[in-house]
Amino acid sequence: MDLARLPTPALILDRGRTQRNAARMKQRASDLGVALRPHLKTAKSVDVARIAQAGGGACVSTLREAEYFAAQGFTDLVWAVCAAPHTLDRAAALVDRGVSLTLLTDSVEGAAAIAAHPSPLRALVEVDSGDHRTGLLPQDEALLRIAATLGDRCAGVLTHAGQSYGCRTPDAIAAVAEDERAAVVAAAERLREQGLPCPVVSLGSTPTATFAEDLTGATEMRPGVYLLGDLFQAAIGTCTLDDIAASVLATVIHASDSRVVIDAGGLALSKDRSTAATEHDAAYGQLCDLAGTPLEGATVTEVHQEHGILRPPPAGLRVGDRVRVLPNHVCMTAAAYDRFHVVDGSEQVLDVWERVQGW
Repeated sequence: MDLARLPTPALILDRGRTQRNAARMKQRASDLGVALRPHLKTAKSVDVARIAQAGGGACVSTLREAEYFAAQGFTDLVWAVCAAPHTLDRAAALVDRGVSLTLLTDSVEGAAAIAAHPSPLRALVEVDSGDHRTGLLPQDEALLRIAATLGDRCAGVLTHAGQSYGCRTPDAIAAVAEDERAAVVAAAERLREQGLPCPVVSLGSTPTATFAEDLTGATEMRPGVYLLGDLFQAAIGTCTLDDIAASVLATVIHASDSRVVIDAGGLALSKDRSTAATEHDAAYGQLCDLAGTPLEGATVTEVHQEHGILRPPPAGLRVGDRVRVLPNHVCMTAAAYDRFHVVDGSEQVLDVWERVQGW
């Protein structure tokens, strides 16, 4: 099938772009002297995961993802969200099957539940390197108590500098990357000074992995969105429009002098407006022709649940025409779909790759 006949809306993935994105980050990790543990929360696809592999493990954001990737042979996984006590039995079911699933905690209570579990669960202690979401500051006294509570189940430390998404220049992102590195390495050094185990020092986001100048003391980085790219990443310089591998195929369902309407709205595109905070506001997505070439100045300016509206209307579009939309935040957009329709620089659908959903 080709894109002109595919039911819409549909999630399209360019395989060649994904492969190039993966190769670039593999080289980046090698140059920085760390292992690459790709975060698969964006791709949610074993086929993309196989492209992303760099000889190490992978990172997930849900237990459903962990179960899915483990069943597909990915048995070295980090679940990078603090584990609530009620999730431990489900996590243990994977560990008992031989999966190396490492959990995350930032509390004594969480550490105690992990340490007391009959299955040999292991966890990383989360460090706050400036994002102020979850995690402990590296100088926090609770850091040592948590690691001591875990005992030999302490796998090390982990951080994520989410504040890097607020930066707008490579130099600013590089500075955040150094803050991230310094914080997690300082936490690791504190644990080791107390004789506590700390084999893993994990960090990274796509922005900091792209622009970090030095990762001395870290053992691995965990970028994820780099595999697919999106308009926000292009706006902050971690990729170009030509690197964006994911798009939404849509059909024109109304065309008039005042507007064009497509069958991809808030559910199909998401309502993420992250590019509005940059110099390259793309509204709800950048319009492209069927081949994926951006149409200059054409964005989805308004969304309803199943309608995407373009004002002013791009010239020449008629009811039944097919277009593609590049997403602001591909993680949010892709979450609505259970499969990728795979192309490779053409309008021909070469394959269909399943995606895991749910928690």
